[in-house]
Amino acid sequence: MAEILGGFFSSHVPAIGGAIARKAQAEPYWSPFFDAWPPVREWLGKVKPTTIVAFYNDHGLNFFLDKMPTFAVGAAPSYANADEGWGLPLFPTVQGHPELSWHIIEQLVEDEFDITTCQEMLCDHALSIPMVLAWPDHAPAPVRVVPITINTVQHPLPSAKRCLALGRSVAKALANWGADERIVVMGTGGLSHQLDGERAGFMNPEYDAFCLDNLSKDPDALTRHSVHEIVELAGTQGVEILNWIAARGAMGQTASEVSRTYHIPISNTAASVLVLETEAGQRAGQAKETAAAA
Repeated sequence: MAEILGGFFSSHVPAIGGAIARKAQAEPYWSPFFDAWPPVREWLGKVKPTTIVAFYNDHGLNFFLDKMPTFAVGAAPSYANADEGWGLPLFPTVQGHPELSWHIIEQLVEDEFDITTCQEMLCDHALSIPMVLAWPDHAPAPVRVVPITINTVQHPLPSAKRCLALGRSVAKALANWGADERIVVMGTGGLSHQLDGERAGFMNPEYDAFCLDNLSKDPDALTRHSVHEIVELAGTQGVEILNWIAARGAMGQTASEVSRTYHIPISNTAASVLVLETEAGQRAGQAKETAAAA
């Protein structure tokens, strides 16, 4: 049967990809962010996922302001990265999981989510960068991916409550997926930042701490603010916290914090890396440690 082992969450700033390409991970500006990833890789090595369900926002590679679905789910056999205009080398193609994608799509529609189904889909830096950070020595990553995008760009935006409900609907689908699957969810984006307008450069460590503190123990607390209040609290682009909220919902159960870092700034963004683990993930980690000791 499928097991939800936990989730990891990360900022996805394009400049991170530039730092990787330049091999600048150890530079003082970048090292506080990159130093957060060895614990993530160690945890992934313990729980050994077969599948990633990824929540993120597309930045114009698939959808633009003329056609912007609120929620979209990829159902393709693979997802290639493409040039977004940042001058970055292309990231490895990731393997899809169409069967699980369709199972999730059917559950979402049954739960009355009106989604866009994508049987062809490109992946931008919001998916590619965290995958490369999690598995830097593999091309492609040794997992199959179900990509789920959330509109955080074109108003009207979905509410935090709706995004949490989306994630919980995905959790329902994963719970009744009959195949032997070891699933980790991923949420990317944010944290607080605003890149344009009168508040360009805005960050809010207090709100970020509120989100990080409650993602594990009380994700419903993050739904108390309207989406317009979140924009005010987190910045225009900081509303990407919706991706994290949906991903937390997809874990579907209590979760404990494995590791957390928070760093300002990364390209005018409050950057964070977080790992949360379910009871199934704890058991998987303990089983590996027991086997290693034997």
